[in-house]
Amino acid sequence: MADTQQSYKNHAQIVPLYHRWLFGLLLLTLIGSAVNLTKSWGDSTRFYSASLILMLTILLVLVAFFARTFALKAQDRVIRAEEQFRHYVLTGKLLDPRLTMRQIIALRFASDGEFVALAQRAAEQGLSADAIKQDVKQWRADTHRL
Repeated sequence: MADTQQSYKNHAQIVPLYHRWLFGLLLLTLIGSAVNLTKSWGDSTRFYSASLILMLTILLVLVAFFARTFALKAQDRVIRAEEQFRHYVLTGKLLDPRLTMRQIIALRFASDGEFVALAQRAAEQGLSADAIKQDVKQWRADTHRL
């Protein structure tokens, strides 16, 4: 992403090893462990191990999900603080409390020149995050959030 200018069309960032491989392998492991459990039904020597493997796989899926969710929540809080501060520096006022977290996250891509007006319009018209990002004329890249 460092070689190209970030825009609405290319701003989504994917970490292939995490987003594709890890979740793909976890899904395959979950399916395989469920199949293993059903095939071991009635065989008391295999059933206990198969149920433990399925339970551990479910726990791994939950750990991966919550690790991602908690990291995004922390990033969201930082973005909200940054954009609140940016708005305060530009206007001397805090952001409109009607703005949702998703709207504030989308507003971070707006240049300083259009940020204040776009934030006001987003609050008044209830613009979606996608609509806000599409309305940005001068894109302000954010390459730190994944």
